[in-house]
Parts: sequence; structure tokens; C-alpha cells
Amino acid sequence: MPETPGRLDQVKLLAARYRAAADRPYLASALYSLTIVPSDRVPTMGVDRHWRCYVSPAFVAATSVPELAGVWIHEVAHLLRDHHGRAERLPAADQRDRIRVNLAQDCEINDDLLDDGLTLPDGRVEPKTFGLQAGCLFEQYLPQIPPHQGLHDCGSGAHAGPADWDLDGTAGGVSPVEAGALRRHTAEAMRAHQRACGTLPAGWKRWADEVLEPVVDWRRVLAGAVREAVAWAGGAVDYTYRRPSRRSAALHRVGVPRVVLPSLRRPLPSVAIVIDTSGSMGEDGLEMAMAEVTGVLREVGVGGNRSPCWPATPTCTRSLASRRRSR
Repeated sequence: MPETPGRLDQVKLLAARYRAAADRPYLASALYSLTIVPSDRVPTMGVDRHWRCYVSPAFVAATSVPELAGVWIHEVAHLLRDHHGRAERLPAADQRDRIRVNLAQDCEINDDLLDDGLTLPDGRVEPKTFGLQAGCLFEQYLPQIPPHQGLHDCGSGAHAGPADWDLDGTAGGVSPVEAGALRRHTAEAMRAHQRACGTLPAGWKRWADEVLEPVVDWRRVLAGAVREAVAWAGGAVDYTYRRPSRRSAALHRVGVPRVVLPSLRRPLPSVAIVIDTSGSMGEDGLEMAMAEVTGVLREVGVGGNRSPCWPATPTCTRSLASRRRSR
């Protein structure tokens, strides 16, 4: 049977969203990208990864407009901070404990909202609820939050787990590409607001900086690239439709049509690692880069006769680069 929710006070709900967007104009585009879905199954308000906002009519009726405005911003913060994407990168045991994940995410959000003067309903979760320090990411809060049996669910757009009220498909939602554009636009609007007004909650400032100037852990990227290349060379693990030899028995059997069948191949990649040896790289930087590359190769089992083919010292590396430039 399709769900028939109670009567939703649309005027009150939209007035709260208007207030949230008017007071925090840098969040306006994100707030008005949320699609409202009335539902009696959701306890309060929740979101899915497609930017659909599920709203309980009973919760709207019992909550004031200023508090609803705070909840609007709370829910859109889950999506802007990509909480569902980050939750999917947690260990499997943590992913299954979605209530604790949601509580940790609320701690990350609500300390910024309260510092910004927003009004939130009673029963809200914040870091001091668990005796924790404000200003951390939810991944840092998660190990310190005790098991919790209460009902606390902001939806799959937060903890990434399935919710009872989620709609099937993506109708009326926001695509991942559009979500990325919304995050960047919001981060730019926050930068402009900070330049104009001089104030922005610390958590939002950190988030905007990470969106506009992402810091890539080059050690992790390097290790992943080398590990993938070594795995490719571990055996015949991929199919190819390259035309076989004309002498292949499959092409000359009587009564068998001449078809190209897939066959397994063993790729042998050539991996090159380029290290900057320009004048801006000091001896310490070169030594660190060499040590990291050597460590990564050792971790993936490359050693002995397959050791890296480069000069053994940064000085030799720099002199080799100089000779090449002089040619």
C-alpha cells in the first residue's frame, strides 16, 4: 500500500526554509535544491543521497519556525559535507552501526550551527553531550561515542544506510555531478560572505577551504597507483578481444564460424615515477621523496632485481637532470 502521510503544513515549512536562506544566504542554493517529500515514517526530517528531504507532518506541526530553519540547515549540511560518501569509506563494522555514525555526524554539524546562533530543537546532539571537544570531524568523534540504542536517523544522505522511507530511483533528485557543483558554489559563496562580513563559523570555513583547495595525500595516491600496477602484473586477470593468430585452432575448426572469442591476458605495465629535481626542491625534499617511493615499492613486494632504477642520492639525481637539460 502506498504511504498516505498526514497533512503537511507547507506554508510553515517553506517559511522556515526561507528564513534559513535569508539568514545564511551562502546556503540558499543548496537549501532550495532539496526536494520535499512528506512522510509519516521519518521521525523528524531526513535526507537521502539524491537531495530529497523527507519531512514528518507531525514534526512540522510541533516545531517552531526558527527551530525548523535550524533543522533545514542541519539536513543540508549532511549533504554538503558528503557524509554519506565519507560513511561508505568507514570500516564495515562502523558502517553497520549507523546510529553511532549519525550521532558522530551530528556532533560535527551542530557545534558549528550553535556557534552561529541557530536555534535547534530539544534533544539535539552536540560534542559536549558525550564530553567531547568541539571542532572535530565525525570520523574523529566516532570511536569516542558509546553504543546507542535510541532512534536517531537523519537518513541515508547522512549515514549511507538504507532508510525505511527512502523512495526508489532518483526521480526529483540531484545527480552526483550537480551535487558536486552545488558544493563548490556554496563554498565560493561562503568565501565571498567571509570577505564581505568577516565572519564564518570555523567548521564551515574549514569545509569551504577543503572544497576549493583540496589537499591530496600524495603518499596514499602513490601507494595506490603502484599497488594497482603490481596487481595487474600478478597473472592473466583481464579479458581481451584482440584478434588471435591466424594459426589459432579456433579459427580453423570445421563447422565453427570464424568468431573472435575473448581470451585472458597478463598485462605487464611499465611504471615510471617522476620526482621533481628543480631548484625549488631541497635536499631534504628529495630524500623524503626517494624514501617514500622506496617504501611503497617495498610494501607491495617490489625489491631485489626489480629495485628502482635511479641514482642512489638526490645529488646524483640533480646532476643527472642538469646533464639532460644541458643537452
